[in-house]
Amino acid sequence: MSIDAPWRLDETTLGDLIDRTSDPADAGFDVAVLPFGCTEPHNLHLPYGTDTIEALEIGDRICHAAWRAGARVALLPAIPYGTTTNQSELRLTLNLMPTTILAIVRDLLASLSNHGIRKVVLLNSHGGNDLKWMLRELHGEFDPDVKLFLIDWFRTMRDAASDIFENADDHAGEMETSILLATRPELVARDADGGLTADDGPTKPTRFEAVEEGWVSISRPWHLLTTNTGSGNPHRATAEKGERLLDAIEDRYGRFLVELAESPLDVNFPF
Repeated sequence: MSIDAPWRLDETTLGDLIDRTSDPADAGFDVAVLPFGCTEPHNLHLPYGTDTIEALEIGDRICHAAWRAGARVALLPAIPYGTTTNQSELRLTLNLMPTTILAIVRDLLASLSNHGIRKVVLLNSHGGNDLKWMLRELHGEFDPDVKLFLIDWFRTMRDAASDIFENADDHAGEMETSILLATRPELVARDADGGLTADDGPTKPTRFEAVEEGWVSISRPWHLLTTNTGSGNPHRATAEKGERLLDAIEDRYGRFLVELAESPLDVNFPF
């Protein structure tokens, strides 16, 4: 192979794939991981591409872990935009409607299926991307040709996060800041004293008890909810905390990718 990370499709050449398998009907991968990020502000200290950076970092780690175990897993280039309608009042927030994301996923699934990749994982790093309904929508179109899975890591890793972080994180708080400190510290803005340029990420309560208690859901208008777009206090973030969470994610989902790659697509799949 001509590259050090053969799981990254964007760094793979056609020659690499030919070296991997002489069968032109074999794509060279058994599982594809499609990362989803977003382009939106993250308080005053994290970059607009935070969610995309996280998705690619996590995707890279879990695919690498699976590859080390012998699984032929491909990390696809990330989708760097997401659904951000509730942040539309914030400068340079870039939005894709859910139906637009559905159309993108549908087209990519058709391409992957055409090349023999029938196990696809959507790796989502943006809270505004509600992708579960798309699995149901696309199931009728692509099953049994393609089997879809969804990882919303920021939701499903709450058990590990609660052991690592002191403050609950919603957006640009302790967890996200720790991940960026661990992976891209040069992108985390600091003041002259070395502290974060962020505010404390305070949020305003709505006037409805039912919403505050979680009995009723709304799409929160971010310009009214927050001061500088942060929701969650980032000031106790450290690179060490970020690495601990990333290690936990790699262990959990790297093992899943190995199991998925090895599982036969029989009539009872996934049972």
